[in-house]
Amino acid sequence: MLAELLKRGELVVSVYGLGYVGLAVSAAWALAGASVVGVDTDIGKVERLNSGVVEYPEDEVARVLADAAKAGRFTATTDGVAASLKSSVKIITVPVYLKRAPGGIELDFSALISAARSIGAGLKRGDLVVVESSVPPGTTEEVVRPVLEGVSGLVAEEDFYLAYSPERIMIGRALRDITENYPKVVAGAGPRSAREAAALYGLVARRGVIVLESIKEAEFEKLLEGVYRDVNIALANEMARLASAMGISFRRAREAANSQPYCHVHRPGAGVGGGCIPVYPYFLLWTAAKCGIDLPLVRLARRINERQPGEITLAALRAMLKHGVNPAAAKIAILGLAFRGDIDDTRESPTYEVISALLRTGIKPSQIVVHDPYVKRDAKLAKLGIALLQDLDSAVSGADVALVVTDHSAYAINASKIARLMRTPIIIDARGVLIPDVQIYAIDSGAWP
Repeated sequence: MLAELLKRGELVVSVYGLGYVGLAVSAAWALAGASVVGVDTDIGKVERLNSGVVEYPEDEVARVLADAAKAGRFTATTDGVAASLKSSVKIITVPVYLKRAPGGIELDFSALISAARSIGAGLKRGDLVVVESSVPPGTTEEVVRPVLEGVSGLVAEEDFYLAYSPERIMIGRALRDITENYPKVVAGAGPRSAREAAALYGLVARRGVIVLESIKEAEFEKLLEGVYRDVNIALANEMARLASAMGISFRRAREAANSQPYCHVHRPGAGVGGGCIPVYPYFLLWTAAKCGIDLPLVRLARRINERQPGEITLAALRAMLKHGVNPAAAKIAILGLAFRGDIDDTRESPTYEVISALLRTGIKPSQIVVHDPYVKRDAKLAKLGIALLQDLDSAVSGADVALVVTDHSAYAINASKIARLMRTPIIIDARGVLIPDVQIYAIDSGAWP
């Protein structure tokens, strides 16, 4: 069994896609004693990794991979076929992309298919292929399996093992999520594949393994986790608006409600970002359409959350008019570009939509500055001509509006520290992180423009 190779330190694992998930997965397997070959199409990233430079928001992931590279147990390559030939276990972490088309949302499986082709060209009898990417239910068996079998000439479950095991991580604690925090969900193309994958992952995940009956069931489980959060956040955003209209604190009501063990209301915010929660509802809606099923709650929750950056922008405009500030002459400091606090991941960040909404009102890019302590460069902002700063004082100095969009811990400070540097101290906290020692507009406080 492959698990025995891992126990002896002889297992070679290839990981296809070296983004936030792929690097954390690579670190987890290196930590478990495997040799890891990472595969990515980004030549610059591959070169940096092979020179020992690991750029990751978790020090532990960077340290584990740097140590493994030094010991010769972690290498990176752009040659997916060679990586497949070298390895007995192949893990796919590349994404399925959403494409917005005139007729609606379309799905792009090209990265997944490309990885499967490379793996198939080097696939050997007795190898294990695991899809960890979040995908629409049915993808592993209907998209990945035919490619693997067609390219290799081998048959899943008979000649090689095929499994699905969704990544269940939050960037910032990804390695601990894999190795310590959660059980690993696993399903196989058949009983042999399921047993092989479960035995292996049981050596990596200390919380154990949950084996589901079918791959489609495991694919659905992962999306269920995400859509629950999307619907919950939409509820929080709606209820925060109602609480504000009544002039009461949503934060205090929420905390009291959540003292009941069956209640877990999420926090409101500026929108929902990242490569997961905004995407999973569309995977489910796409799958439901194929089944002839409508999912009105899922669709409505997504619409509410996609509308939220526009609601935040309107709140900023109302606050400016209330305080006699001309929006056409205002300096606006947006605090936070990452989609979530204390990481540098900007995928689907609500900040981009807030900026777009501001620009549509006639506000010029030169009036906007963005602060983020983690994001050093951003091509989208550079293209728009919007400054990105890492120094908070410089960002808010002389500003008329400070708009908190990301819940970085750097913003968990007295609001007066920001207000004293501003020309007109209009502070709008769309994440409820500032300490309100001066008047501010906070989304969860009952004081909202």
